Amino acid sequence: MKYNRGELILAPDQKGRLYLCATPIGNLEDITLRALRVLREVDLIAAEDTRHTRKLLSHYDIHTPLTSYHEHNRKKKGEYLLELLATGKQIALVSDAGMPGVSDPGSELVIPALEKNVKVIPVPGPSAVITALVISGLPTEAFVFEGFLPSSQKARWDKLTSLRSEQRTIVFYEAPHRLKATLADIREVAGNRRMAVARELTKRYEEVVRGTVDEVVAYFREKEPRGEFCLVLDGNKVVTELLDETNRPALEPVEHVAIFEAEGVSMKEAIRQVARLHRLPKKEVYRAVVMRKNK
Repeated sequence: MKYNRGELILAPDQKGRLYLCATPIGNLEDITLRALRVLREVDLIAAEDTRHTRKLLSHYDIHTPLTSYHEHNRKKKGEYLLELLATGKQIALVSDAGMPGVSDPGSELVIPALEKNVKVIPVPGPSAVITALVISGLPTEAFVFEGFLPSSQKARWDKLTSLRSEQRTIVFYEAPHRLKATLADIREVAGNRRMAVARELTKRYEEVVRGTVDEVVAYFREKEPRGEFCLVLDGNKVVTELLDETNRPALEPVEHVAIFEAEGVSMKEAIRQVARLHRLPKKEVYRAVVMRKNK
């Protein structure tokens, strides 16, 4: 064995190493010196899209061999890569942008590699999730990342409903052709809370739209969505404020529904959430709300 700049280089008869290399999410300058060195020194780079990665390598005059590793070939190609690692080859795994394995291919290769006692080494760097979060203007102390929301409206509603009471800041990815529908669903399910929508992060046309959900919806009603989007949604402050010291609702169900409605949540969704929080049948809460409104 020998050491090279602080990292162990294995002898040919030993298992190789799998490097998870973060790549720029937009600006090509956003890559670490370590990542560039690893990309030069490994035997092979497994890329989500070889055409995309070749542009990065060309920019930095890197000539390491490339092979594709993406959603549609990951099973067969994963077996091939594991065989190479078993022979002592060193492989860098990259996605089109950011850290491989985060809403991109990667984790399904890491798990079997670890099971085969292959050393997996992270080479950290840019992350669209963290970048969007820290410039959102929303709380960063605790957050959850949910990746892409489902494409069908019913599944998207179900997912948003499951997150309705989440008190931490929530980060999503979204495609431009679904942005308006997703914003409308967020408004209906989550209410008119604060949010930020970031697009084309670190690129020439980087833009961050901050405000209430209504303000963001109005903005994109006038401007057609283009590029790649990160959505950052404020946590549910209403739930936090309306729980007592035992973490149970401190208000009567009807009053609780009224608070949710005042925050811009539809009556139907407010009743659903209150019924769950109070552990009551939805029909019972609905009847109580209708009786109050008819008085």
